[in-house]
Amino acid sequence: MTYFIGEFARVSGFSIDTLRYYEKVGFLKPQRNASNRRVYTDNDVKWLKFIKRLKQTGMPIHEINKYAALRYQGDQTMSERFQLLLIQEERLNEQALGIQQDLAFLHKKMAFYQDKMANHNNN
Repeated sequence: MTYFIGEFARVSGFSIDTLRYYEKVGFLKPQRNASNRRVYTDNDVKWLKFIKRLKQTGMPIHEINKYAALRYQGDQTMSERFQLLLIQEERLNEQALGIQQDLAFLHKKMAFYQDKMANHNNN
């Protein structure tokens, strides 16, 4: 299915301004019809959802831009795109480790308070 920008904004959940910005920075390269109007496809919807997920993972914008540029170059760039994802995976693993350490700290402090409150209530 194909969409003009207004329809595509509704379908994708992104504002028209965001779509134009994404085109400007190279995240999105819509086709143009004979009247030079932007034409988007369902594949563009999937691509935007992927970009949104990359942003949610905390991938830096310049790396998303690099990923997008590589994607538009074709399948010969798969290994480079894979490497970008590996780097982001490592970042997320480091964040997860930090969160686990923070949780362990909180649990230790909570156990301390639970112990103190239980001893206080028994007195």
